[in-house]
Amino acid sequence: MYITFLSLSPQTMEPFFSEGVLGRAVQEGRLEIRSTNIRDFATDKHRVVDDSPYGGGAGMLLKPDIVALAIENAQKICQGKGLTPKVILTSPRGRPFNQATAQELSAQDSLIFVCGQYEGIDQRISDLFVDMEISLGDFVLSGGEIAACAIANSICRLLPGMLGDDSSALNDSFSNQLLEYPQYTRPPIFRGYSVPSVLLSGNHEKIAHWRWEQSFLHTASIRPDMLRDFDYTTLNKAQLKFVSQLRKQLQF
Repeated sequence: MYITFLSLSPQTMEPFFSEGVLGRAVQEGRLEIRSTNIRDFATDKHRVVDDSPYGGGAGMLLKPDIVALAIENAQKICQGKGLTPKVILTSPRGRPFNQATAQELSAQDSLIFVCGQYEGIDQRISDLFVDMEISLGDFVLSGGEIAACAIANSICRLLPGMLGDDSSALNDSFSNQLLEYPQYTRPPIFRGYSVPSVLLSGNHEKIAHWRWEQSFLHTASIRPDMLRDFDYTTLNKAQLKFVSQLRKQLQF
């Protein structure tokens, strides 16, 4: 995958992709990251990239002509590599980012992230260039760089071979409409707390059932909102019985 970040502070983003599994993917050539300074496309001697909004109001907006040049340059580079980039704008008013969106975007061959700044970007950039406007959550950051890196990290770890064992991503929280089950490793007893006996049983069927129950219990307790659209038709009799008992207990 080829990812381009368009930002006013591109140097802050590079460390996010220099270590760990993503850093190794970059070194091996399976992932290519490019950070470009939007200010490089300013045409005046002071390299001004922002201006006050029409109609008044606080703050400044990134100018559309400069951002457009930056996006078009990134698109041209991608097209020269035979890629078809999708342009993403990080913005608190965008669609909430989730695991389903990460999986959707992991199928792309290239992505261009436009990192919002100041009070935002001229709407015409969204209208003309942006394929998807994404929010990391219901809060506001001083710039879109952190959001873009977090989103890109979530997408890249889903790429084939990125985690060594591709089944790791399948068991992540949100991947099956539930939060992930609790995990344990050695030693079997730590400060008086033992690993659940079922995990030591060697019975893979019982382990799978226990993990599913724990995932559902944790989701119902912490994120009951995730269960509003849960597909109960996929459950077996034992799972349905567990859900019925849990509903009486938690009243969700």
